[in-house]
Amino acid sequence: MPPSAEGRATAVLLSNWAGTHTLPATGLYPHQWSWDSAFIAMGLRHVSPRRAGQELDALFAGQWSDGRLPQIIFDPHRDKDYSPGSQFWQSSTIPGAPGTVETAGLVQPPNHAWAVWMVHRADPEESARRDFLSRAYPQLLAWHEYLRTRRDRGGLGLVSVVHPWESGTDNSPLWDEALARVPDTPRHVVERPDLQHACASERPSDREYGRYFWLAERYRDHACDDVDAGYPFLFEDPLFNTLYAVSELALAAIARQLGADPAPHHSRAAEISRALATLYCPEIECYGARDVVTGEIVAKATINGILPLLAPDIAHADELVSTLCGPRFLGDGALLPPSYDATAPDLDPSLYWRGPAWFNMAWLAALALGARGEKQAAEALRSMLVRLAVANDFPEYVGPWSGTPHGTRRFSWTAALALEAQANTGWDLLG
Repeated sequence: MPPSAEGRATAVLLSNWAGTHTLPATGLYPHQWSWDSAFIAMGLRHVSPRRAGQELDALFAGQWSDGRLPQIIFDPHRDKDYSPGSQFWQSSTIPGAPGTVETAGLVQPPNHAWAVWMVHRADPEESARRDFLSRAYPQLLAWHEYLRTRRDRGGLGLVSVVHPWESGTDNSPLWDEALARVPDTPRHVVERPDLQHACASERPSDREYGRYFWLAERYRDHACDDVDAGYPFLFEDPLFNTLYAVSELALAAIARQLGADPAPHHSRAAEISRALATLYCPEIECYGARDVVTGEIVAKATINGILPLLAPDIAHADELVSTLCGPRFLGDGALLPPSYDATAPDLDPSLYWRGPAWFNMAWLAALALGARGEKQAAEALRSMLVRLAVANDFPEYVGPWSGTPHGTRRFSWTAALALEAQANTGWDLLG
């Protein structure tokens, strides 16, 4: 990345800084999002390790007493700019929610321990001065314990997401059949401020939003307690659980640095990888997502099902590499891997998670390929990620074959991961 491009990526992160954290994008996403902040910290560490640490500190300030790290920490002054906002969740009325900030009750994929370790590695002396690891470690332990004890709704050692928003891949085709069982008639009036900042053809539909709100209402109205026996949406998502396994490896590194025993974290990462293997679908040579309500695995090839390549000792790694490099993803001239099977008849290369290529997924895929010894393909993917990010003013996502930008621009994790991809040229997952 030329110096001018590094400066432009840095300028995006600085302009989106909100005093304690980085907004994903100033218009479309006016609050702090959980897994966004972790990805942002990974790149921000190359600009300011101290500020990257503050990014994560701000997120930990919203942790609930049960250990969950919430999907969103709200800026009360921007409540009308995003829906559902703090007035919908009313987290201050829910036992166990923090009293100092308003948050959502849902969570997002657990890439946080991974981010904490990478931020520490960027400047160990600064990290030690701030007691960064020793402060973060117990909070991360509580977060992972919440996932292990409260979210293993299928009883097989995998975390269940309770809403499409928790997966991070909101309107993925993986959720279609389950969402069809969900009413699209919430009590709450569904407002769409997102459509002021992005084209409707690139965003989930009003009907999908109706179902999203209905699920969120159901979860909120049960005090976000994770024990609603009749809850209709429970999924073991391969991407969420892969990041869980990688973050257990990061916890092992943190534990070792602090003089604690890393063995339980290595053991837990291996357990998650073994459980993930039950999601493999031979017919698509990819991992699917298990619908815990029905017990069936959704056999649709998505980027979620490719990224178990990152998990330690994952089964079917050779098949996953072949599928990633084959016609479903990169093998038909794609610049970056599409979020959904390129051969599927319902692919839409401009509609959110139903086909476009996302920069965080491309970065994860490049790391996975590099870690598996496919270094030429990995480097080509990482270079293309940087080129498309810079050329298109750091868009939210792009068309996989055209590189056409979609969604909002000056998107923080795109800028952050362009910096990370350029600066960290190795293939070690833990930096």
